[in-house]
Amino acid sequence: MTELKTELACVILAAGHGSRMKSSLPKVLHQVGHRPMLHHVMALGQTLGAARQVVVVGAGGEAVAAAAKEFDDKASIAVQDPPQGTGHAVQMALPALEGFDGTVLILYADTPLMRAETAAALIGTVTEGAALSVLGFETDEPGAYGRLITDEKGDLDRIVEFKDASKDERAVTLCNAGLMAAPAALLREHLPKLSNDNAQGEYYLTDLPAMAKGAAGRCAIVRAGIDETSGVNRRTELAAAEAVFQHRRREEMMDAGVTLIDPSSVWFAHDTQIAQDVVIGPHVVFGPGVTVGEGVRIEAFSHLEGCTVQASASIGPYARLRPGTDVGEGAKIGNFVETKKAVLGPGAKVSHLTYLGDAQIGAEANIGAGTITCNYDGYDKHLTVIGEGAFVGSNSSLVAPVTIGKGAYVGSGSVVTKSVPDDALTVARGRQMTKEDWAKSFRARKEPKE
Repeated sequence: MTELKTELACVILAAGHGSRMKSSLPKVLHQVGHRPMLHHVMALGQTLGAARQVVVVGAGGEAVAAAAKEFDDKASIAVQDPPQGTGHAVQMALPALEGFDGTVLILYADTPLMRAETAAALIGTVTEGAALSVLGFETDEPGAYGRLITDEKGDLDRIVEFKDASKDERAVTLCNAGLMAAPAALLREHLPKLSNDNAQGEYYLTDLPAMAKGAAGRCAIVRAGIDETSGVNRRTELAAAEAVFQHRRREEMMDAGVTLIDPSSVWFAHDTQIAQDVVIGPHVVFGPGVTVGEGVRIEAFSHLEGCTVQASASIGPYARLRPGTDVGEGAKIGNFVETKKAVLGPGAKVSHLTYLGDAQIGAEANIGAGTITCNYDGYDKHLTVIGEGAFVGSNSSLVAPVTIGKGAYVGSGSVVTKSVPDDALTVARGRQMTKEDWAKSFRARKEPKE
């Protein structure tokens, strides 16, 4: 949590329909790093220690409201219907801020990459005496962004929307990122005074700085990089946001002592946790919910999701670890092995070509190539237990529920339907029968006569 010198509330604008995404899913619920953009922004508020979070949704915004409550059941929901601009959206949030007298940070749910340090700087300028603070960025291609017009001191004089800007104002390269911090009292006083006398016929939040400056003095600008301020309105921008997110995560991992052999090909989730001295090969993908212990090696083309890998274990190449997998210290998951709800004890080895679902594998057990736990009967899942030091021969099918005892052996090619005692040998396969010269006579019968 970033420590601030003021009580903080966040207003998150999430009322846009996102028609340019061409999707039935609300725009702000599209994911970056396996997390909805809305949740990234709400997580920023939590990191900053916000006492209140208000999410403003539009008509038909039930899915967005539900997602906000899923992330934080204490979050307030405000509805903007019909949409009348950003200033009107923040007005709709004011009832949820009743009794709050601290600083309000206005965020956009489609801008998921803002760093906590930058947001804290925006809030800090208000704490230090600015009437209001706005986030800006410099770009050589400002396009249709609103422009930040500064005064002789370099402070903010006003914000001009592109459609309302003059030729000289459009030549300005300092652009409005949309994010703003202001005292709650200032918002209550000036938001009702906004006018919709503009090209869009909307109530612009961007008119607020000029009003605040006239009434209370200096309005500040905090500058940020364009990667932090870019909003997502279409699929190409979603891909660009994902690329920025992944670049950051790769740098964070390497700075924390993780080796990425080919960084650009490794993909992380927002919550991936990896200890130091882990080595990750090319083309490894982490879904949500993965924790990796110290000294693990993950070989190329492996996919991990919802799993834990303990220290010094070995994974892959071409391994798939599905949710509920827990790989014990020093254990091995080899090539073309898939696991799901499988718990492997320390030193267990599953070297290749195996599926382990709903299984408990004891320490130092050895599972041969082609072994399958037959865990599903078409209706329910069943558990396979393999004891410590057990040896399961290649190409075996273990029909759950079944237990292989400690130190037991299962002969290759077995279909095991009954539990095996400790230290026993079980062989469950048809008896081999050989008929001499059968193939020769078969061919003679089938081949055409001359």
